Amino acid sequence: MPKQSIRPGPAGSGRQAVELAGLRRRLASMLYECLLLLGVLALTFMVPLLILGAGTDYTPPGGVLWLHIFLVLGAYFLWYWRRGGQTLAMQTWKLRIVTTDGNPVSLKQGSLRYALAWPSVLLGGVGLWWAIFDRDRQFLHDRLAGTRIILLPAAPKA
Repeated sequence: MPKQSIRPGPAGSGRQAVELAGLRRRLASMLYECLLLLGVLALTFMVPLLILGAGTDYTPPGGVLWLHIFLVLGAYFLWYWRRGGQTLAMQTWKLRIVTTDGNPVSLKQGSLRYALAWPSVLLGGVGLWWAIFDRDRQFLHDRLAGTRIILLPAAPKA
């Protein structure tokens, strides 16, 4: 399938047409993101729990642990998406998250996308499989949140 270009703004606004990121590139970025998240969770989840467990012999209940993971990962993604539209993995794969009209993602939109990504991935990957049938090859959580992942243009060679 040919790569699709979109114009992220009103006609004549002087904005350059951008290209939607391909499905394989987004999936590769997600795989790389999973590896990076292991480090984030080790630092913000495992280390504090090891210290808590060793010092007090206490382990929080499972629901609290899952809430902790949800909040830590939410903070990670929202901070990066609001700070430039790219997580570390997205920077590597030259991807950026934007709204459907090409603007930076708002806190509300980013939060909605993050919350929708959990069931999208955890329910058999239904939101990822959605991209196979979507006209723009967008994930279901992107479609519902009004966001999209674009491919950044290659840097000019000197």
